[in-house]
Amino acid sequence: MGNPGTFKRGLLLSALSYWGFETYQVISQAAVVHAAAKVEEILEQADYLYESGETEKLYQLLTQYKESEDAELLWRLARASRDVAQLSRTSEEEKKLLVYEALEYAKRALQKNESHFAAHKWYAICLSDVGDYEGIKAKIANAYIIKEHFEKAIELNPKDATSIHLMGIWCYTFAEMPWYQRRIAEMLFATPPSSTYEKALGYFHRAEQGKTYLKLHNKKLAAFWLMKAKDYPAHTEEDKQVRRNRSS
Repeated sequence: MGNPGTFKRGLLLSALSYWGFETYQVISQAAVVHAAAKVEEILEQADYLYESGETEKLYQLLTQYKESEDAELLWRLARASRDVAQLSRTSEEEKKLLVYEALEYAKRALQKNESHFAAHKWYAICLSDVGDYEGIKAKIANAYIIKEHFEKAIELNPKDATSIHLMGIWCYTFAEMPWYQRRIAEMLFATPPSSTYEKALGYFHRAEQGKTYLKLHNKKLAAFWLMKAKDYPAHTEEDKQVRRNRSS
C-alpha cells in the first residue's frame, strides 16, 4: 500500500479543489444575476428618460455603457445618438459624427442579437441617415438593405407600429422618386427599387399616411390621419419639429 499521509493529502486537495470549483460556480452565477439586474435597472432608467424627452441625459447615461455586449443597451444607444444628432443645437460636424456613431451601435446590436426586431429597425434607420452624407448613389444602393431590415423587424414584431410606419415611408419615398433618381437606380440595379402609393397605404398608420391620401386625392381621409397623429406624444426634437410642420 502507498503512504497513508500522501493519500490523505491527495484526498484533502481533491476536496478543496471541488469546494473551490463549487464556490467559483456560485460566485459566477451570482455575478451573472447581478449583471442582469444592473442591465434591467439601466434599461428602466433609459426608458424613463426617453419617455420624458430627456434626449441628452439619455445619451449621457447610455454612453457610459458603450462597450456593452447587450443588444438592448446598444440599440437604445443607437437611437439616443441619432436623437442627439437631430437636436437643433447640435452642430453639423457633431451631427455627422453622431449619425455614424449611431450606425455603429445599431450594427453591434444586430451582431449580438439578430432576432431582436429593434436592432433591425434601428440599423435600417441609421443606415438611411448615413446615406445623407454619402450621396444619392449610396442612398439608393442601400435601399434594398434598409427595406430588408424593416421587413425583418415587422416579421419579428408584427405589432410594432413604428416599423410598419417606416416601411410605409420607404414605399412612399420610392413611389415619389424623381426621374433623375430613377435613372441612377436603373444604373445600379437590374431591377431598381420601386413602390406605389397603394403599397404605402398598406403600411401607414400615422401622420405620413395623410401625405399618401393627399396623393390619392382623398382629402377627407388625409385630414383624418393628420388629426390622428396629434394623439401620439412627441419624444424627440425630430417628433416636435414634424408636429410643428403639420400644425402650420
